[in-house]
Amino acid sequence: MPEATGTDDIDGVQIDLISGQRMEGMASMEKIRMILDGVHDGNIVILEEGLTPDEESKLIEVTMAEISPDEFNGIEIETYPRSGPSDSSLLGRIMGSDDSTAKLTVIGPANQIETLHKDETLISALVSRN
Repeated sequence: MPEATGTDDIDGVQIDLISGQRMEGMASMEKIRMILDGVHDGNIVILEEGLTPDEESKLIEVTMAEISPDEFNGIEIETYPRSGPSDSSLLGRIMGSDDSTAKLTVIGPANQIETLHKDETLISALVSRN
């Protein structure tokens, strides 16, 4: 992910807002790698169009393989409800009955997101500067 310039002396959290257009031509593993590279750097990644259920499952699987007690604590991920009618039950999500992308997905380092709240219209995160 391109680095923002001139932010080395600023104490804060970088938020990467990634458009659906940028993600459009990418393979699933390219998307996952881009997301995890950003989160490894301590950034909060916000996807305009989210991931498919299969991509989200693969993101979690790859994240679990990369967790290290001293280096990477994992991710927090939250997604707005999917648009249109969908089967949001656990069985429906496991079976992948809804392949549409979500409206918005927020992903960040597990050790920096202290609170992550979601309802039908809001995703709210309290982020520390670890």
